[in-house]
Amino acid sequence: MQDMNEQTSLQMNEEKIEFISNGLLLRGIVRLPSGLRDGEKRPAVIVLHGFGSNKSAENVLGPCGVLGSLGYITLRFDMSGCGESAGPRGNLICLEQVQNTRDAVTFLSAHPFVEEGRIALIGSSFGAAIGIYTGAVDERVAAVISSGGWGHGERKFRGQHPTPESYARFCAMLEQGRLHREKTGTSLMVPRMEIVPIPVGLKRQIVSGSIQEFTAETAQSMFDFRAEEVVHQISPRPLLLLHSSVDSVTPTEQSIGLFKNAGKPADLHLFGDTDHFMLAEGNQRVWNVVRDWLNTFFPVRTL
Repeated sequence: MQDMNEQTSLQMNEEKIEFISNGLLLRGIVRLPSGLRDGEKRPAVIVLHGFGSNKSAENVLGPCGVLGSLGYITLRFDMSGCGESAGPRGNLICLEQVQNTRDAVTFLSAHPFVEEGRIALIGSSFGAAIGIYTGAVDERVAAVISSGGWGHGERKFRGQHPTPESYARFCAMLEQGRLHREKTGTSLMVPRMEIVPIPVGLKRQIVSGSIQEFTAETAQSMFDFRAEEVVHQISPRPLLLLHSSVDSVTPTEQSIGLFKNAGKPADLHLFGDTDHFMLAEGNQRVWNVVRDWLNTFFPVRTL
């Protein structure tokens, strides 16, 4: 636990920010590392939240804390329709979230303390997929770290709905959503767990305020999303893929598939003593890998 002085120091180093993306007002927080001097510039990392989550999730706050202690500037923000940001609730379209992230890069690039050309992305699960795709299509992204991410929506959903019956129900929901939209002009709303099932033991990781119902268009967008097809475009910028060796939410083969399609330099690490929300668990083996990778490929250079 942080003591009161540490909490106060962090709050003093944080700034609430806003920027526009796709015509919507998005809200976030920039955190400056301690010891930053006037006129000094540091590399920055944008920390992306997971499916329907927000910037207060532990797999966002945890990385922000570690990265800040290593000397990085961080930005965490709520994707459109999530948390404090504007937008239709529960309508999370993958390519729109890619644009949200690109606009976050634009915002952070203009920050007076951010080193030019040195903005990285780190994300968990849905945020990891968005981060990979964004890094592939936006050359301003200097490095990408993916935790429990995915690259091929159709295969991902087949793994998350593993029996023929459960996958048939999922596909029927997509079709029902299309028909509902055609007939009514409105979106069919679908419970979160019918899109991405999460084991009971991991539900504690779902942060308060997370969205519990999504449009069928959200599921269709994820089904159609193919970060795997563009991941090679990140090269020659570095990519780090982290995944549980037995992930109870996102099939491990998703990161393996991304690694097979990635150019160099790319690293893949599978961990047997953690699960899907590994960046929220404080697992030191995971963070030792991340620290070493950052020191090699995206180091802080202080005055």
